Amino acid sequence: MTDNFAELTTERINPATAHIDTCTTLEMVKLINDEDKKIAIAVERVLPEIARAVDAIAEKFSRGGRLFYIGAGTSGRLGILDASECPPTFGVSPDMVQGLIAGGEGALIRAVEGAEDNRTLAAHDLTEKHFSAKDILVGITASGRTPYVLGGIEFAKNLGATTVGVSCTENSALAKVVDIAITPVTGPEALTGSTRMKAGTATKMVLNMLTTAAMIKIGKVRGNLMICVQATNDKLRDRVRRINQIISS
Repeated sequence: MTDNFAELTTERINPATAHIDTCTTLEMVKLINDEDKKIAIAVERVLPEIARAVDAIAEKFSRGGRLFYIGAGTSGRLGILDASECPPTFGVSPDMVQGLIAGGEGALIRAVEGAEDNRTLAAHDLTEKHFSAKDILVGITASGRTPYVLGGIEFAKNLGATTVGVSCTENSALAKVVDIAITPVTGPEALTGSTRMKAGTATKMVLNMLTTAAMIKIGKVRGNLMICVQATNDKLRDRVRRINQIISS
C-alpha cells in the first residue's frame, strides 16, 4: 500500500481543468460535464467483474446470507444509501443489505477524524452485526487503500466469507486482496482529489447494478416491474396498483 498519495489516480492533477477557477460559469460546468462523460465508459470496462459479483451476491441471498457494504467518507455514505433503498424497492428486510461507515452513523453527516485510518475498527463493527462466512462483504474505497476497509476485508476473509472490492485506482491494495475486484478507473477529478465527483458517481452506478441485478436474479422483479414494492406512501401505493394492473392484464 503506497503512502505516496500523489501516485494515486484519484489524487492526480487533471490538466483539462487546471484553469477552472478562471472560467465563466458555463465553461466551468461544461468542464465538469465533460469529465462526467467518462464515467459510464469506465464502468462499462468492468462489467464482467460486476456480473461476477452479482452472481456471488445472489448466491449468498439464496442461502440466507446478507450483503454488507463497508467504507469511509463518501464511499461509506454511498454504501449506506444503496442499502437503505433496498427495503422499499424490493420489499426485503433491512438486515439483508447493510452499510457500515467508519466512525458510525454520526459520520453520515459529519466527518469523524481518524476513523478511516483505524484498521481494527471494521472488525469490531462487523462483529457487532454478527457477520459470518455465509455473508458477503463489499469494500468501497476510491483510493483502494483505506485502512478501515482493508481491515474489514481481512476480517471477512479470515472468516471464509466472499469479498468484493470497489475502487477507482489501478493496482490498488484493495484489488489485490479481494475475491472479486471491480475497478472503474475514472481518472483525475475535476477538482484534484475530490472523489465525491467522478469516483463517487462511478461507485453509485456499480452499487446500483450489484443490488438491482442480484434482486432480479432472486425473483424480486417480473419483466422490468418491481413486484415487491412496499406501499408506504401515496406514490408507492399508486405504483403498486399500476404494477398489479399490468401483471393481471
